[in-house]
Amino acid sequence: MDLKEIQNLIKFVAKSGASEVKLETGDVKITIRTGSDEKETTVVQQVPMGGQVQPQMPVQQQAPAPAPQETAAPKEEAKATEDTSKYVTVKSPIIGTFYRKPSPDKPVFAEVGDTIKEGDVLCVIEAMKLFNEIESEVSGKIVKVLVDDSSPVEFDQPLFLVDPS
Repeated sequence: MDLKEIQNLIKFVAKSGASEVKLETGDVKITIRTGSDEKETTVVQQVPMGGQVQPQMPVQQQAPAPAPQETAAPKEEAKATEDTSKYVTVKSPIIGTFYRKPSPDKPVFAEVGDTIKEGDVLCVIEAMKLFNEIESEVSGKIVKVLVDDSSPVEFDQPLFLVDPS
């Protein structure tokens, strides 16, 4: 089973609302568990040809902790909440390392203020030595980049805020 098939399986399970899916093919066992709380556990276990089972390595995925904010008047906080509600959040479809550029000597894919359309490449995420281009699913204007370049990202972690208007 290759990385693309695993990614598609994770997306399918997330969209289906199933709480747990187990899949065994040949020497690969995959268990994907989702819960109503903000944590997800994905366990990938590979059985070597010798028949010995390696210990399971759970990967805890948590929603990012909110950044500490300076104290502000309640009206300002309410206004900030309203402003972000009209934006579309582009989230990471996989676990890996987030890069804003295709290579160190190239310009970034998308900058704050850039107008993007559906299908435009916003970034790449490296997972298991593969560079996966992350394309926009919405058209609009980039309002904010939520992740630093060369940072690790989790599945479903917010990457960009896009104003679709």
